[in-house]
Amino acid sequence: MFSKLPLTALKTFEAAARLSSFKLAAAELAVSPSAVSHQIKALEEWLGQRLFARIAKGTQLTPTGTALFGQVHQYFLGLDQALSQYRSAAGKVDIVVSTTQAFAALWLIPRLGRFYASHPGINIKVEATNDVVDLLRDGRVDVAVRNTDKSWAGLYQQPFMAERFGVFMAADMPPADELIDVAWNAPQMAVVRWAQWCEKAGQMNWLTDYKVRHYEDEHYALQAAVAGQGYLLASDVLAQDSVQRGLLQRYRADVMLAGYSYVALCRPGQERQPAIRAFVDWLADEADAT
Repeated sequence: MFSKLPLTALKTFEAAARLSSFKLAAAELAVSPSAVSHQIKALEEWLGQRLFARIAKGTQLTPTGTALFGQVHQYFLGLDQALSQYRSAAGKVDIVVSTTQAFAALWLIPRLGRFYASHPGINIKVEATNDVVDLLRDGRVDVAVRNTDKSWAGLYQQPFMAERFGVFMAADMPPADELIDVAWNAPQMAVVRWAQWCEKAGQMNWLTDYKVRHYEDEHYALQAAVAGQGYLLASDVLAQDSVQRGLLQRYRADVMLAGYSYVALCRPGQERQPAIRAFVDWLADEADAT
């Protein structure tokens, strides 16, 4: 019944359309760009319709190609989900998790040992990037953890931890008369400013009397605070471990700024896969425990 379906060509087309590049599709499929072009041409001839239009800057999907991509992409997603339950039963399962560099380094990775103790058959591959991954187009990533105040159309989403911002200082030394500031480069994260905290705390003089040191990443800023280089305005989620280990202490714990919520996202239906379900539930349990 299905012997004449051009499955290799369809797989190649899905990758090229999803990545908007024959070159990137070739890299993902471990073939040459000319092989991708050959498969696309063969599929177009088999269908009798053009799927890509050649333009000055490369190629773009035709209306037929756009419609076909939506159907083929859903087909491969459904096939992957159907097969995953059998892969899970066969042995160790890998889950690719995309999240920000700061959340990976300061919250997720330090706790993964507890996850592995409860789920030895599941391996978490963390992809730390401040770029927002499109789960509907990037089939490599299984779960994305984002800090956000919005809903994500077309995705399953489970909030698991709220975030607030406060001021922290080194626990074993008086801080310098300096304020440590973060650039907040990650596009999906809440942005807080010293002026907001100082106004709420009634300490506006800090903005004129103290020097401000800028860091591009929360991880670096947190290390500067631990070293006693100044007061740090930071997420209570990301500073949590340093406080528990006695490296940082809160300053004016009564003055906090609202942030966003951390949310686990995946493609619809994948939340029912045992390994992904176990990881998403563990995130919520770990957040409740800490």
